[in-house]
Amino acid sequence: MKKMLWLICPLLIGINSCTKENPNDSDFVVGDIFTDSNIRVILIDTMTVESSTMKYDSVPTSQSSRILVGKYTDSIFGTVKSSSYMELVPSKYSIDTEAEYDSIAFYLKFDNYYYNDTLQNNTIHVKQLSENLKPNDDSGFYNTSEASFFEDDLGSMSYKPRPLDTDSLEIKLTDVFGRELFKQFQDKSIVHLDEFKAFFKGISLQPDEGDNGSIIGFSKTSASSFIRLYFSTSEENDRVQNYIDFYIDSGSSPIPFFNQVTAQEPNEYLKFLTDKEINLNSSDSENMSFIQSGIGIATRIEFPFVKSIYEIQGEGTILDAVLKIRPVSTTYDNHVILRDTLSVFLADENNDLTKQLFISDIEPVRAILNRDNQEFNDIFYELPLGSYIDQLLLAERDTKEALVLLPDNYNSTVDRFVLNGNNNSNDLVTLQITYAIYDEDEN
Repeated sequence: MKKMLWLICPLLIGINSCTKENPNDSDFVVGDIFTDSNIRVILIDTMTVESSTMKYDSVPTSQSSRILVGKYTDSIFGTVKSSSYMELVPSKYSIDTEAEYDSIAFYLKFDNYYYNDTLQNNTIHVKQLSENLKPNDDSGFYNTSEASFFEDDLGSMSYKPRPLDTDSLEIKLTDVFGRELFKQFQDKSIVHLDEFKAFFKGISLQPDEGDNGSIIGFSKTSASSFIRLYFSTSEENDRVQNYIDFYIDSGSSPIPFFNQVTAQEPNEYLKFLTDKEINLNSSDSENMSFIQSGIGIATRIEFPFVKSIYEIQGEGTILDAVLKIRPVSTTYDNHVILRDTLSVFLADENNDLTKQLFISDIEPVRAILNRDNQEFNDIFYELPLGSYIDQLLLAERDTKEALVLLPDNYNSTVDRFVLNGNNNSNDLVTLQITYAIYDEDEN
């Protein structure tokens, strides 16, 4: 499964936006037989839709677009925590023999991502790793990866999150650590990367155990998040300041970086998901299905009786097909928010992702949040499936293939969703098919 998720991740990163007049259209082309026929168009909205929840063993996070740090408690998904691990590289290796140590600090730049309550204080503890980061396989690191670190902080900071600000956090690090690092470079004990990584194996950013606020995203780029070692040299009547930066090692493969994302003590239904091949039907979880990025919880959608449409008398074709699925109204608010889109993938019977769903191999299919009637609490995700339903009908044999809904950038976020299932009488998951029936003229 890990390899399957690695195959899917670059698709999310590399997709360019495309436009089409009507992305819901099927691939049907009108011909002479159709235009010379008596046409009857019907709307079918009683097709069975089966929704369930499954959980992947792990999510690859070493290619995450951001550093994620924070912690909060969710009544459904449990205590959600993200901590970050990284190896660093120096911008240079030389310090003048006349230079003197000044200070050392870690800078973290907000990248606009946040989840949950930013009105609560967050704390970041900077820990020194006691071992180099080693992946379990050649593909990289996952949300379940681990690495040990020393208990004492290199530095810490409590702050009020302002994730949309352009400013950076400045976390002062201990002078004991700073002076020793300075000495290693000035004495030329460290002159290349291997020596540096043997001396300083990296850092982990940990939230405080008592935190219950938000998870915040910080930029990974070398210009935005780094340790800076300050030193200065006396020149006549002035002191000239200089520095060495240490930033995430993006040149190694796999990148020695990952976000460790965990969710402790979720509800009884999510505890049931101990293997990725387990499908928790929404009828067994109070008519709900669940999604959580960073952890790997996804909603699976199937249409087991779609070919029953052939029981309708006469020749016909699908003009349009739209899946409507509603979030449970009591499970989101201004803190745990709904995102505007969800990504759509195809999965086999073992829940291995095979590819992202596209329209005509060009435009990615996405579930779009429809808020047109938000004032009446009528909010739902719309998923255009005309071409996909066409493919299911044309398939020579039934497959166990299903759609899987995941958040955009699911390896770089902690977004969560609770969706209504297939047995909810008021907010039923609905597949609306516009079907044209025609009879060929005898003339």
